[in-house]
Amino acid sequence: MDNDVRALRLAASLSQRELGEALSVSRQTVNSIETGRYDPSLPLAIAIARHFHRTVEEIFHVDN
Repeated sequence: MDNDVRALRLAASLSQRELGEALSVSRQTVNSIETGRYDPSLPLAIAIARHFHRTVEEIFHVDN
């Protein structure tokens, strides 16, 4: 699943560690989501969307 987490994080001038702390996950988890190696759970996807004041659908894109 593609996502815009990295672009949103950089636009907010956040490090992966800072975003991880805000979401109560590790820097490695943020990195794995950004690189597409890990699809977040629905609660985590919602937390990410809320953090960036977006909807889940605006951030995560299902591959066709």
